[in-house]
Amino acid sequence: PSAPQEPSLYTVKALLILDSLGQRLLAKYYDGTFPTAKEQAAFERSIFSKTHRAGGEIACLEGLTIVYRSSVDLFFYVVGGCQENERCFGMAGVQVLAPRTGPQALIGSGCSDNSHPLAHRKEVEKRWLLDNMEGMFLVVDEIVDRG
Repeated sequence: PSAPQEPSLYTVKALLILDSLGQRLLAKYYDGTFPTAKEQAAFERSIFSKTHRAGGEIACLEGLTIVYRSSVDLFFYVVGGCQENERCFGMAGVQVLAPRTGPQALIGSGCSDNSHPLAHRKEVEKRWLLDNMEGMFLVVDEIVDRG
């Protein structure tokens, strides 16, 4: 039998935003699960191919739990270990990144500041994301601090 894993607060392995073709727009990896750019790209292709037509919001792939949501022409992913509870690590991140209910989603995830770049958006589109990439990097850094 394998030894029990050490308890850890580091639950998020990656946070990704892909476009409607599966191309990376923003990616942040927090551990060594995918250490090279080649491995990261292969992983991103794999999750996109498994989820871009699926109706669900949770997937298990390669021993990882993936919480995802699409918004117009974007796909948002929060990736954690298979032992993680998807509700603990994923839904807040996906809800902030791809809100469906405007400011209420932000308030529910602990961010009630209306100056937040997504506070008045119901859906996020690729053009808007690209035009506001600097703000998105700040949002990602606020959502996940070193995993």
